[in-house]
Amino acid sequence: MGNSNQGLNHAKVLATAAQPGLERLCKPPENRFQTGTSVRGIERIEARFTGTMFAPHRHDTYALGLTLSGIQTFHYRGEQRFSAAGNIIILHPDELHDGAAGTEAGLIYRMLYLPPQLIHEAAERHGQALPFVRAPVIRDQALAAALYEALHDLSASPEDLEMDDLQMRLAAGLYRNSGAKTQSNSLIDAAAVRRVAEFLHDNISESVSSSQLEAISGMDRFALSRHFRRYMGTSPHRFQIMRRLQHARSLLMQGNISLAEVAFSSGFADQPHFTRHFKSTYGLAPGQWLSLFQQHRA
Repeated sequence: MGNSNQGLNHAKVLATAAQPGLERLCKPPENRFQTGTSVRGIERIEARFTGTMFAPHRHDTYALGLTLSGIQTFHYRGEQRFSAAGNIIILHPDELHDGAAGTEAGLIYRMLYLPPQLIHEAAERHGQALPFVRAPVIRDQALAAALYEALHDLSASPEDLEMDDLQMRLAAGLYRNSGAKTQSNSLIDAAAVRRVAEFLHDNISESVSSSQLEAISGMDRFALSRHFRRYMGTSPHRFQIMRRLQHARSLLMQGNISLAEVAFSSGFADQPHFTRHFKSTYGLAPGQWLSLFQQHRA
């Protein structure tokens, strides 16, 4: 289990984005739902409501989410449960549950529905039973970070490599919190990792697929993700993003090029996508960073 404050921080970031007006602090949220793009069969939603919204029902997927604002309450496995902002909700497939806001202030949360077969694909030991997390309300730093990345922009469709990493981290978080023992091979295929890293470095402007990296490395995408993270300290997706950002900074320093051109030349889908990654990495928007760089150089 991780630092409980980390999960709360992620939820606060999402809650800020979910509540653009200060008036949200003074009145309950209007009842509404937002659905995100579906990737690999993973559905994502945001729900805002007061009172009881959902009658008892079941899913054939895991339901994993973050409570953003208010108190989330539901009946699950014979007990009434409560979740405050920053908590993670984990509901096992085929378990009956309902859903309501615990106070008159209302409730806002985001959730994804993860098909069990994706857990089996990403499991480090194939053939083991699905993880069952006994406590449906938990704190876990690493799992909260993965959920935040999956849920912070419902309109975006994560890239192939990003989805590999998220799928593996979600599966690992479920097994970790279920208490199941998993096998881990400490040996790293360093040569395969270096081949992949070199390919990603040389193809920063391309949309690299998982199948390409499987062919280069000679291992399946999830084994590669584990080896890569152990050797490089990050995922293949994050490694490629950082190489793109380094290339973008070199273009910015050359001058006489628009941010849109920098984004396109560096492999980002568009300027907002570039700006979001740049700011999350360097703490400044590209324009602010360039202004400070130019002042330093003058």
